[in-house]
Amino acid sequence: MIERLEHPGAARRYCAAVRARGASLGFVPTMGALHDGHLSLVRLAKNSCDVVCASVFVNPLQFNDPRDYERYPRDLDGDARMLASEGADMLFSGTLAQFFPESGGDRSRIAPVDPGPAALGLEGAFRPGHFAGVATIVQRLFDVVEPDRAYFGEKDFQQTLVVRHLARSRSKPAVVVGPTTRAPDGLALSSRNALLTPGDRERAPAIFRALTAARQAWRERGVRAPAELSRAMADVLSASGLATEYAEVRDPERWTEDPPQHALSHARALIAARAGTVRLIDNLRLDEGS
Repeated sequence: MIERLEHPGAARRYCAAVRARGASLGFVPTMGALHDGHLSLVRLAKNSCDVVCASVFVNPLQFNDPRDYERYPRDLDGDARMLASEGADMLFSGTLAQFFPESGGDRSRIAPVDPGPAALGLEGAFRPGHFAGVATIVQRLFDVVEPDRAYFGEKDFQQTLVVRHLARSRSKPAVVVGPTTRAPDGLALSSRNALLTPGDRERAPAIFRALTAARQAWRERGVRAPAELSRAMADVLSASGLATEYAEVRDPERWTEDPPQHALSHARALIAARAGTVRLIDNLRLDEGS
């Protein structure tokens, strides 16, 4: 039976009681509309923590398009059932005013948190203010829960770098990044997939095929030049019917705003593309460390 709390203040008291009895606390923050990718993070947390809690909050601070915020899928009751089925102990939610009582629900009165250097480029360029919104809510969620470990999905790779930066600035929690969960055709699971039309769902796996083309170029042909790896992805995407925003490569150990201009020893390919009206992102480690 999962404990379901509807105010971050109640969640703060619950988590304080967990810590007071010496139990370890794992935390899975989400925006809801859960799928097996989220649940895989709950399983990771259950394997290493005494108590696992999750949050569901569609954070308006990280949406630069109000229409995207309004249409984001929501199913809190379904989310609670899925979390309970995986043995999560507590689920909490809340409103913007509850998470930021100092604001009275006015976004302009919420001081943004600096997301750090990993927010530059790619998602940071295409979604201005997005990572500041992510860092601001994650900071507040960490204040509420004070977890030992927090779990995030690799699909949002650039976001994981922002969260790691934030966690280091606080000295905790440990950030655990779980691998991307995929459909049989390679499409990364995402809450936004539910918004795809049948035709767009059929086109969307081209993103993973493009990433795989870059990895094949790296591993089978020894390609190390970022521009050539990007071309391998662009060749696949150009015939897909998807609208590409970016298909680029970064050194995952040394994030840079712009593509590196030198041959790489480590590389991650990252794509953002639109299938109809739905924006999808994905990434893949290219080198042997993947």
